[in-house]
Amino acid sequence: MKIAQLGALSVSRIGLGAMTMAGTYTSEGGLDDAESIRTIHRALDLGVTHIDTAEIYGPLLSEEIVGRALAHRRDDVVIATKFGLVSHSGGGPGTVDSSAANVRAAVEGSLRRLGTEYIDLYYQHRVDRNTPVEETAGAVADLIREGKVLHFGLSEAAPATIRLAHAVQPLAALQTEYSLWTRDVEAEILPLLRELGIGLVPYSPLGHGLLTGQVQSVDDFADDDWRKTNPRFTGGNFVRNLAIVDEVRAIGAEIGATPAQTALAWLLSQGDDIAPIPGTRRVSRVEENTAAAGIQLNDRQLNRLNDLTPASGARHDEANMASIDR
Repeated sequence: MKIAQLGALSVSRIGLGAMTMAGTYTSEGGLDDAESIRTIHRALDLGVTHIDTAEIYGPLLSEEIVGRALAHRRDDVVIATKFGLVSHSGGGPGTVDSSAANVRAAVEGSLRRLGTEYIDLYYQHRVDRNTPVEETAGAVADLIREGKVLHFGLSEAAPATIRLAHAVQPLAALQTEYSLWTRDVEAEILPLLRELGIGLVPYSPLGHGLLTGQVQSVDDFADDDWRKTNPRFTGGNFVRNLAIVDEVRAIGAEIGATPAQTALAWLLSQGDDIAPIPGTRRVSRVEENTAAAGIQLNDRQLNRLNDLTPASGARHDEANMASIDR
C-alpha cells in the first residue's frame, strides 16, 4: 500500500479505526473481541500500518483490544490514540479535561492498555474550553521529550486553535470528518494544514455507513443507534442524501468497485497528506476498504463526484456540534 505523510509521520494511505470494536453502529452485529483482533491482523497483512483508537471508546475497551492484537506486532504499526474525554480526577468518561495533569494521567493508562512503551500519535480528542490549548500542547511536548509520545495531533479543532497548538508543539495531524458528504474542511482547514505541513486524518470517510450503499432505511438501525437522531439520517434529509449514494454506486459500477471503495478512492485522490481511517470490526469490510487504495478514478469520474449535491442536514445534532471547536 502507498504511504501518506502526516507531518514527519509516515502511515498507510488507508488506516483502520477501532471505535466500533468497543460498540457503536450496532447494525454491524454484536461485539466479538476475537473477530476484532482478526480484523486488525488482516489489516496489517494487507499493508495497513495505521490503527486509530481512543480511551473513550468503550470506555477503555478499544485500547485493550488493540493492545492485545498488537502484542507481537508492535513494530508493524503506527498506534494513534486520544485523550481528553475522560477525566481522571473524578469526572470520569464524558468529562472534557485536557489539563496538563489529566494528560499525564491519561497517557499512563493508554500505554498500559495498549501494551506499549510509546504512542506514535497522541491526539487531543476535543478542544477543552476550560484549558488553554497551549497548556495541553506543552504537556504533550513534555511526553514527547520523555519518549512516551512521538507525535501530537488535534481532533475537531478550529484554525485559530491549530495555530496556537502548533506554535507550542508542532502537529503531525488533524483528525476531523471528511468525505463526499462532509467537505467543510476544504474551505479553511485543509489550506491551513498544508501551509503548516500538517496531515489530515478523516474519520467517518464513509458517511457513518451511508456511503457503503448498505443503508436503505433508518428502520434497519437498532433503537439505541445514535444515527436515528442524526439530522442527516432523519426525515427528508435522509431521502435526499440517498441520492448521493446512487451517484457513487453508478460510478463504482463503471470501474467494478463498491460504493465504499469508490468513496474512499475519491478521498485518496484529494492528496497524499490525507489518510482516512474507515472503522470496522469485520474482516470482510477491512478487505473491501483497503482494496480502495488500488482504485483509480478518471477525471470525468472525479468531476462527477466533486459536483455532487452537498449533504442535507447538519453533520451532528446540536449537542454534539456544541462540542466541536469552530
